[in-house]
Amino acid sequence: MKKVLLFATLLATSFAGQAQNKPTTKPKAPTTRPAAVARTKVTPAMNNGTGFNSAIDSVSYAIGINIGMNFKNQGLDNINMSNFIKGLEDAMKNQPPVIDAQKCNNVIQTYFQQMQSKKYEGNKAAGAKFLAENKTKPGVSTTASGLQYSVIKMGDGPKPLATDKVKVHYHGTTIDGQVFDSSVDRGEPISFQLSGLIQGWIEGIPLMPVGSKWKFFLPYTIAYGESGSGPKIPPYSALIFDIELIGIEK
Repeated sequence: MKKVLLFATLLATSFAGQAQNKPTTKPKAPTTRPAAVARTKVTPAMNNGTGFNSAIDSVSYAIGINIGMNFKNQGLDNINMSNFIKGLEDAMKNQPPVIDAQKCNNVIQTYFQQMQSKKYEGNKAAGAKFLAENKTKPGVSTTASGLQYSVIKMGDGPKPLATDKVKVHYHGTTIDGQVFDSSVDRGEPISFQLSGLIQGWIEGIPLMPVGSKWKFFLPYTIAYGESGSGPKIPPYSALIFDIELIGIEK
């Protein structure tokens, strides 16, 4: 569930447009060595007034623009350019890195996790406040994991195991009432293998006898976590589900 932006993604995106325009016919064999082609002079018409005098000069600048735009789009407009260039040069010239190459991904991962946590700290605070107030309401029970639930209707059937497949009707909203998914709205119940669902469902549904309808209140830690899910469930979102347990399927 966790989605972490890695530096390689930024670089790969810079070349995505190039890959989509890959020629479908086999190019003719070059008549000169690659090194000679790389430094071939470009005409004023080719450089479009940029002032670059070779193809490699032009493509070097174009790659820089693409990477820079990706950095900016990802909130890295404050990147330390001198350190970025030093890292690039160290890698390309096989110089000993200041940060061990095997640790670089961890450094990047940690930084972006901290960025995301700061960006969505309002969601965390809102969810924590909502759940703290909700747990004091009559009829709301709370488990050790932070799952809160209230009974709308108590059934009299068997309780499923966490390994069972269950048939349910559900209606899911954020704590501000925005609907993100609903089998009720679609008018058709759905079957799920419990073990493949979010932790709040894996824990909560086995507490329900078949025929029950309960309301779940999930902290982000047992919902979709630090990453969220798609555009409708932002990171660190507490969620609310109305769940009707229709049956257990073997």
